[in-house]
Amino acid sequence: MRKKTRDAQPETVKAPDEKRAKNFGGSLKRLFKYMRPYRAAFALIFFFAAAGTVLSIMGPKTLGRVTTILSDSVIARSAGEDARADMSEAARVIVILFALYMASGLMAFVTSYILAGTSQKFIFQLREDIKRKLDRLPLRYFDNRTRGEVLSRVTTDVEAISSALQQSLSQIITSLVTLIGVIIIMFTISVRLTLLAMLTLPIFGVLTLTIMRRSQGYFTEQQKALGDLNGHVEDMYTGHAVVRLYNLEDDSIVKFKEINDRLFNVGWRAQFVSGVIFPTLGFVGNIGFVMICVVGGALVAQRILPIGDVQAFMQYTRNFVQPMLNAAAVTTAIQSAVAAAERIFEILDEPEEISEIQNPIGVKRLKGSVEFKNVSFRYKPETPLIENLNIDVESGKLVAIVGPTGAGKTTIVNLLMRFYEIDAGQILIDGIDITTMGKENLRREVGMALQDAWLFNGTVFENIMYGAENASEDDVMSVAAASRADHFIRALPDGYDTIIDEEASNISKGQKQLLTIARAMLAKPSIMILDEATSAVDTLTEALVQEAMETLMKGRTSFVIAHRLSTIKNADVILVMNDGAVIERGTHKDLLAAGNYYADLYSRQFAV
Repeated sequence: MRKKTRDAQPETVKAPDEKRAKNFGGSLKRLFKYMRPYRAAFALIFFFAAAGTVLSIMGPKTLGRVTTILSDSVIARSAGEDARADMSEAARVIVILFALYMASGLMAFVTSYILAGTSQKFIFQLREDIKRKLDRLPLRYFDNRTRGEVLSRVTTDVEAISSALQQSLSQIITSLVTLIGVIIIMFTISVRLTLLAMLTLPIFGVLTLTIMRRSQGYFTEQQKALGDLNGHVEDMYTGHAVVRLYNLEDDSIVKFKEINDRLFNVGWRAQFVSGVIFPTLGFVGNIGFVMICVVGGALVAQRILPIGDVQAFMQYTRNFVQPMLNAAAVTTAIQSAVAAAERIFEILDEPEEISEIQNPIGVKRLKGSVEFKNVSFRYKPETPLIENLNIDVESGKLVAIVGPTGAGKTTIVNLLMRFYEIDAGQILIDGIDITTMGKENLRREVGMALQDAWLFNGTVFENIMYGAENASEDDVMSVAAASRADHFIRALPDGYDTIIDEEASNISKGQKQLLTIARAMLAKPSIMILDEATSAVDTLTEALVQEAMETLMKGRTSFVIAHRLSTIKNADVILVMNDGAVIERGTHKDLLAAGNYYADLYSRQFAV
């Protein structure tokens, strides 16, 4: 049984760079709010991580107790006293120590288990939200961005957040609990030594904040440069044939090196500046450790503290510094995650398509009459395109739209399909305003075969069946025959099971057009739109595609956008557009007889 594939998306258009937000605190706060549905799981993670850390913190003091007992035992033996009670007490404390470390390890395991599941659920939900958002964004959004830029946000940026959650969250919790717990226990051992150790805290705080503030800008620029690089690679890979045709490989390499150098420079600065935190804090921590050793040794010599307590305190001094070093080490991942979150929130904050009305009109089958009433539209508010356009097309008629590039021909299609929303006026189908119809309902009734025939990586059968989920194998074979595609399909290496590669380079452009026509035919639309469907094929293939188009358009309202005027002689009405307005309309013979713009266009096209 053949499997249907529906996961491909059309190309997007490259756009200029855009500024990125640099609000670290605001983005971090928003990321925490976004994680709110998982607060119960994160509370469990905090509990088990904290419990395990507390048990681990108790280890050095317990070990110090063992050291003191053994030291006293040695002294007692040297004085000829019985030390068996001391040895029994030492064994009991060692058992307790072993139990503490076992329980701490178990808590760490549970923490890792819950964190792995929760973080993956959160990332799964984040990807789902991004996907749903992309589905609701207007075509205008994708027209203004490269595919690489969009993909970078959906993949690279999401992974940055995922890595920060899984690798950094438990470290942050552990470090915080360790720092607080260690300070408390250190105070119970010696207030004097604890105050001495805490002299380094302000230094740690000032250094960390200073370095983080400096490096955050670099991390934001790093994510932006990475998106630019992905966009360039995507463009060059997709258009590699054109790049080679015009011998622009060197220019492509130069641009790649330029973006890559920018990525290297900001990436190096980001990593270096954030990496400075660790050795800097380590140096400050070592100075504090030396001070503790000297003062602690003096206290033992003066018999103010037992040797076991000093040993424990020295371990706690290391544990006191280590949480801050760990926190410094994860700042790189955190800053990358926040910079990535900023870019993801930009997508989630984008204005969506105009929402559907609450109770859209459901139409099972349209007759196909189309009317544009005083329609006005502009891609950019400051640039007029279509003003007060009026078109009335009867059901079942073939309408051809001609005119120079930029006249507004394809815009008519975009507005009819509601890829863009009109600024004023109405578009009616069978007398029903299309804004009162569900977009899914509308687009199910309209079929399209475009100039850039789009096929995805899959079998020929799957590409045809893309137009109708419930079609049978016989239906697919039937429309392939009707669209004049069956003959060449059966000549392919694996027939209908031949895999079309991602660029559809293993079949010709004419064959691609025939497959898209078959796909549109399978959907059985009420209205058919053919946008320059024969513009990229040779004369012989054009005749074949034309036959398929005539079969497809039979009994349907059809809009044909064409530059080759020879293909539209039999149209019921020809609309001649220029500067967003219909300047002429009529049959081929009538327009030729009028001797105006169309006649001039036709004579120039066929001039010898």
